[in-house]
Amino acid sequence: MKQLTHEVSHHKAFVLGIQHLLAMYSGAVAVPLLIGTALHFTSTQMTYLVSIDIFMCGLATILQLIRNRYFGIGLPVILGCAIQAVAPLKMIGKTYSIGTMYGSIIIAGIFVFLIAGIFAKIRRFFPPVVTGSLITVIGLTLIPIAVQNLGGGTATSSSFGSLRTLLVGGITILIILGIQFWGKGFIRSIAVLIGLIGGTLIAGMMGMVSLKPVAQAAWFHFPQPFFFGAPRFALSPSLTMIIIALVSMVESTGVFFALGNLLHRETTAADLKRGYRAEGLAVILGGIFNTFPYTTFSQNVGLLELSGIRTKRPIYWAATLLMVMGLLPKIGALATIIPTPVLGGAMLVMFAMISVQGIRMLGNVDFTDERNPLIVAISIGAGLGVAVYPNIFQAFPPALQLFLGNGIVVASICAVGLNALLHHKEITTATNDSH
Repeated sequence: MKQLTHEVSHHKAFVLGIQHLLAMYSGAVAVPLLIGTALHFTSTQMTYLVSIDIFMCGLATILQLIRNRYFGIGLPVILGCAIQAVAPLKMIGKTYSIGTMYGSIIIAGIFVFLIAGIFAKIRRFFPPVVTGSLITVIGLTLIPIAVQNLGGGTATSSSFGSLRTLLVGGITILIILGIQFWGKGFIRSIAVLIGLIGGTLIAGMMGMVSLKPVAQAAWFHFPQPFFFGAPRFALSPSLTMIIIALVSMVESTGVFFALGNLLHRETTAADLKRGYRAEGLAVILGGIFNTFPYTTFSQNVGLLELSGIRTKRPIYWAATLLMVMGLLPKIGALATIIPTPVLGGAMLVMFAMISVQGIRMLGNVDFTDERNPLIVAISIGAGLGVAVYPNIFQAFPPALQLFLGNGIVVASICAVGLNALLHHKEITTATNDSH
């Protein structure tokens, strides 16, 4: 593997690990909070859910970092809860039972593990025109989330977009940009972390930071299999979660290719197989320990681009810190005091950088071939359109809605499908040559 940077020392990797952790933390805790609230969990149950979810994020990340012949892609990736699983899991929990919800997660994990080798054979269908389009869409579909957080988090709130929230978010962005422009060496690589800390301090002076979550959090929690009871299995919920798992696999494929591009390393079918298997194991463990499905987080790709540090050591630290924070909820609660506008400001910079990486990849595409502009235009246009209006498929069967309501999936289908249709001779030739 060719790295773009040398290995960093452990104390620098520790600080970089904190930066990665804070970048993904809000996304990691959002899923248990949303599902626990919808299913009317008690405060004790919610405490367990959030704490063990954080612990499992760390464990799932380590499964992906450790590269062996069976699983683990060995790239600097962080795993977290799949946000697209929220609505289906709430529906299963309410309609069936909590046990059925976790049983369907286990089935989905087993499915991902078993089909990893078959799914990995799609590698030849992902030339730069496809991967560049997909990575661009991943970044662009995340930007509205960043802007929503920048405005305060809840678009329907009367305080959304207030001068105070915009000021705090704007200052966070300016701190990150200032350090990127004028900072040097290691300081420049932790621009996002400094921006988050600086923005939080300024927000604290404005009365926007509360330490109440830290005071209320428990001191210690330990993972317990089947905390909410034994799993139950039913066909419809299991099929639903398998569809969600396929969506996550498509998204992860884009992230794997993005990271391979960053590290100047070819992402092979064997790499993809190990990556999918690690995710499958993580999903199975999520069901056993009564948390959620886990998938590769794309927001950390933008952070790798910004920091310039692209080795695994900081990610190992991030994973270790997640596991410690999951066992010690009071420490974990510290990360929750960062105000939403501050997170939104940092997210905006990181997510935009993912799109920039996709655009760079598209720079290697031959646009004098009139087929390629069509592939890029249709896939990005369709992906963004569905991301804005996912209810466009409301007339379709529910299973198809789950699959097609995701902009990244639609962009992938369009890009892969059009490339296979318009470049079928090249793909056939490449396939024959590989044999």
